[in-house]
Amino acid sequence: MNIEEVHNLIKAGEGSTVEFKQSFSKTVIETLVAFANAKGGTILIGVNNDGGISGVDLNDESIPQWINEIKTKTDPSLIPTTEIMDVAKKRVVVLKVQEYPIKPISMQGKYFKRVANSNHLMSIDEISNEHLRTLNSSWDYYVDPYHSIDNISLDKIDLFFKETELFAELEINNIEKLSKLEVIRDGKLTLGGYLLFNDDYCLISDVQVGRFKSPITIIDSISLNTDLFTEVDEILSFVKKHLMVEYIITGEARRTERFDYPFEAIREIVINMVVHRDYRDSSASIIKIFDDRIEFFNPGKLYGDIKIEDLLSGNYISKSRNKLIAKLFKEMGLIERYGSGIMRIMQICAEYGVVSPKFEEHCRGFRVTLYKEKLNKSENVSDIEETTAPKTAPKTAQKTDQKTDQKTDSENVSENVPENVPENVPENVPVNMSNSRGSEIIGLIQKNTQISMREMSIKLNVNIKTVKRDLQKLKEQGILKRVGSPKAGHWKVIG
Repeated sequence: MNIEEVHNLIKAGEGSTVEFKQSFSKTVIETLVAFANAKGGTILIGVNNDGGISGVDLNDESIPQWINEIKTKTDPSLIPTTEIMDVAKKRVVVLKVQEYPIKPISMQGKYFKRVANSNHLMSIDEISNEHLRTLNSSWDYYVDPYHSIDNISLDKIDLFFKETELFAELEINNIEKLSKLEVIRDGKLTLGGYLLFNDDYCLISDVQVGRFKSPITIIDSISLNTDLFTEVDEILSFVKKHLMVEYIITGEARRTERFDYPFEAIREIVINMVVHRDYRDSSASIIKIFDDRIEFFNPGKLYGDIKIEDLLSGNYISKSRNKLIAKLFKEMGLIERYGSGIMRIMQICAEYGVVSPKFEEHCRGFRVTLYKEKLNKSENVSDIEETTAPKTAPKTAQKTDQKTDQKTDSENVSENVPENVPENVPENVPVNMSNSRGSEIIGLIQKNTQISMREMSIKLNVNIKTVKRDLQKLKEQGILKRVGSPKAGHWKVIG
């Protein structure tokens, strides 16, 4: 560093990478640690806070003593570069450190990070996250000390590999496949693997969902403690049960039906909740369905120093708190691409004509509020009914029930067979699938043989896993055939 560079640093003043000190002290070491845990930085010793040159008295042993003290009081040991400069006829010592590759660095057991022009003591959560981030790993990749392979469901694992077709060309068993995905490491189950495939009650995946008539009046609720894939399905099923259906007069011969909330936005929020939750926090994920809004709360604030304004502008680089969980959800087709969830939710709401959702950090967690209020309140809605009619309601009211998966086969045949099913639809739709949905899937394929499972799930208002299962059943019945590769091929009706 030359004199001109020193003058430029002094002129610019203290900041996230520069600090002035009149003399060497304990706070100098704290600042070096904070710089190393951030982007690196420079300390000018012999300069006042206001940039005035005070100089520093040195002897032959001063610098070696300082370096030795810095080295012995930091872990891993820091050794800054040192220069002595003559500035305004006074001596100034320049100490400089680079960003340390394996973070965080501590000083006598305390961890500091640089925020603006000051040092902040790091929390346990920040220490843990910083360490995992610099190792390019995440919490869910670590071995579960309390559970083993015996605690996961072989049936759930088998279903996962059938639906994803991962390693289908390899003649290895499912446990070996999980090892390739690092769900199992050195023969031991990871924390993420337990959350994804556990076969029993899972304490740390606790989700509470309730339908509220007021902030203190609950009329229906569920409590979930199962594997993460099942939780997504169960949450969406419960929420859908409590949505309203709007009948919109459009001028066409038949009225248009839609939910009062954009269900695709709800699906996106729920998947993001399950994938990005901080499972080290003992709090539960909570979803509250009110008359005018739905609140989604998740333990764990935004990850990777991302702020709310960054989310809303899209000006950020996505960093996943749970890399293993996110990876397997992506393989299942539940995540299209990393880091696009928030922008997709806002886009879906705008296209659906409802006000923009609210995103906020709340009580050491993150909360999304989805509103049913419309951007254009003049929309002609002729009728609104609950999607699940009371048991005493007439059958005409029950036709608004969108949960066809839970009806009996006889109900599906008598009430839910679409009027506009395309011709030549095979008659032998599997009996363990909704006749209505099976016919609709075949109809969609006849219109577009290259339609994706994601597009089907949106058009049918069901989870993509449900579509995958239905397609598999149709293939097993000899009704459908997949021609070509999973990505570039197409569907063919052969029944």
